Amino acid sequence: MNDQPRLSLGEAETLAARALSAAGANPEMARLTAAALVAAEAEGQGGHGLSRVAMYAGYLREGRAKGDATPRVTAERGGAALVDAGNGLAYPALALAEAEAAARAIAHGVSFVTVTNSHHAGAMSLPVRRLAERGLVALAFTNSPYAMPVPGGRRPLLGTNPVAAAFPRRKGPPLLVDLALSEVARGKIMVAAKEGRPIPEGWALDAEGNPTTDAKAALDGAMLAMGGTKGAALALVVELLCVSLGAAAFGFEADSFFAPSSNPPRLGHTLLAVDPGALAGHAAYLDRVEALITAMLGDEGVRLPGARREILRANAVTQGLAVPQPVLDQLHALANS
Repeated sequence: MNDQPRLSLGEAETLAARALSAAGANPEMARLTAAALVAAEAEGQGGHGLSRVAMYAGYLREGRAKGDATPRVTAERGGAALVDAGNGLAYPALALAEAEAAARAIAHGVSFVTVTNSHHAGAMSLPVRRLAERGLVALAFTNSPYAMPVPGGRRPLLGTNPVAAAFPRRKGPPLLVDLALSEVARGKIMVAAKEGRPIPEGWALDAEGNPTTDAKAALDGAMLAMGGTKGAALALVVELLCVSLGAAAFGFEADSFFAPSSNPPRLGHTLLAVDPGALAGHAAYLDRVEALITAMLGDEGVRLPGARREILRANAVTQGLAVPQPVLDQLHALANS
């Protein structure tokens, strides 16, 4: 790992933006997408990092994502707003949604901004952390193409539907939670299938809806929600929050990200932001957060959610990113295509 080539964050963003521009992304889409992927990579979220550039370039070339799209606010009232991504890559729409969420929460105490006609949203920790750095409590949700059954079901209808939340602190980085609602990341099943290894029971169902430990059968079937029926119910809540209020597409209406397609997924994302000053007040809020953190750290071995990401991000700023040679070669090839 130590002999991998390294890029500074700026170099990585420039290279990724060039690759996306060559595939048809407009300058703002290329810039914001590259910045989000590099930020995710810096925080150790490689599944949402530079390896996604080639996938996004493919979506742009296939017409699955519109490179000339410009997001816009199409409905608003008080703290609520609807952002239409125009079937482009998600990051320009998320940037607009984040700005709207912050401004409306400061003006009204709370904001609810939903994005429609969007794409793969990447690491949802990124917008909530930035909102928390502005002193706002923030939650983010997104749906994704079908992968999991509904509670009690057997067919994949819901996405893995990640949830992220960030809570500002008096000192130090925000308390940050970011997780998908599947029992395990699909990527782990894909690796097991490639290596011919079985997967643990409870991870997935086969195409007939039966529990399976066969990784290849799992890829043709459905992933299971964490926590069983309770996790599936939570995924259903996220699906409805992200789709029904903005008239986006449900997971079962979108083609898999891992299969060739020219159909835009039309997914939905939602940001909710709260200004603590509108309720008990900033001082009281911060006191209560620190009281809980102090109690948590009273047990040896407790690591605060998000702490590892902050360490990795700080290291990436000073040391750059270690990029596997095949990924780097692919980025250069795309950038020069």
